[in-house]
Amino acid sequence: MQRRALLIGGATLALAPLLARAAGHRLDQTPAASGQGTATGTSHSSNTATSSRLAQRKLGTLEVSALGLGCMNFVWAYGASIDRQDAIKVVRAAWERGVRFFDTAEIYGPFLSEEIVGEALEPFRDEVVIATKFGFNIQPGGQIQGLNSRPVHIKQVAEASLKRLRTDRIDLFYQHRVDPQVPIEDVAGAVRDLIAEGKVKHFGLSEVGGATIRRAHAVQRVTAVQNEFSIWTRDPEHEVLPTCEALGIGFVPWSPLGMGYLTGTITPERKFAQGDLRNTFPRFTPEARRANWPLVELLQRVGWRKNATPAQIALAWLLARKPWIVPIPGTTRVNHMQEDLGALDVVLSADDLKEIDDGYAAIHIQGARAPEASLAGSDIGARLGTSSAGGHGMSPLPANRKP
Repeated sequence: MQRRALLIGGATLALAPLLARAAGHRLDQTPAASGQGTATGTSHSSNTATSSRLAQRKLGTLEVSALGLGCMNFVWAYGASIDRQDAIKVVRAAWERGVRFFDTAEIYGPFLSEEIVGEALEPFRDEVVIATKFGFNIQPGGQIQGLNSRPVHIKQVAEASLKRLRTDRIDLFYQHRVDPQVPIEDVAGAVRDLIAEGKVKHFGLSEVGGATIRRAHAVQRVTAVQNEFSIWTRDPEHEVLPTCEALGIGFVPWSPLGMGYLTGTITPERKFAQGDLRNTFPRFTPEARRANWPLVELLQRVGWRKNATPAQIALAWLLARKPWIVPIPGTTRVNHMQEDLGALDVVLSADDLKEIDDGYAAIHIQGARAPEASLAGSDIGARLGTSSAGGHGMSPLPANRKP
């Protein structure tokens, strides 16, 4: 579809939202020196995907489409939830356009995202890969009461997720967050049992550091690690990505578009709705958004040359990093999902990648990626400023094992 771009007017840039979405607006802009002011408009089309068969990638031994669909935003997090049938339409539209990798979790809703994914994909279950997650103590009424990765609970969650997903197996079962009360070896052993029973096909971990990955992998092969990673969130680079590469583990970046900011639409003036999690994130204060705007302008400059939107450049950058990286952008709108798929047609040269990385290094991103309480739930080595080298991560060692 045609996207509108904005030209430079004097020395300033107009920020006119053109397409609304639950997690923000998207618009495409030409490069400019600042994020304020006015400009005139013109037409600038973006890449779109039309093939019903997308390029494939491998997470370990698991083959998936090169881009997946994150299914959290339908029910929670960034803006209001959307109608169930509208969410099902987005999932099925993604399938029609070649997406074969869908990511959900019991905590999304809670439970509602899994139900949507299960209903939407039931007609073509054998053609898709469904990933979901365990690790929280969620009561039947939806109350969340902390973490719980005890083996007996993992198996109970698996049974409940299978019912909500309307399937007889979970293709990829992640531990959502490390439980500091349960050795990761016990977690991996529980998933190993589920794999032996045929109820789970592959094991994954989320927001983990290198030591935890290695400990889990020694018990049950880890197929994929899912941590936050994007152009402005580089935490996995120092130990998680090298660990994945060494062990042959795939990597799935969550929030690959920076919770909407990297689309070029979350301006300093933007107001978030009540309940939107970004209201509490240090990186999304008006001051931080203003300070970080040069990163958006960098994506715009590269995108203008490539006939691509900032979102497509952000996703193409991730895809260019390693062939075993598979982003899972989430959206509540079909047109934005199709725009995201257009990133697969964007080819970034070595010079393009150097321009992006050099530009990022000169910006000094302001604001933590999440509130401190949230970051505390990320494993040692999964967040900047921490390292699991020489340690065992946040998960306790088994009782019969000494440090």
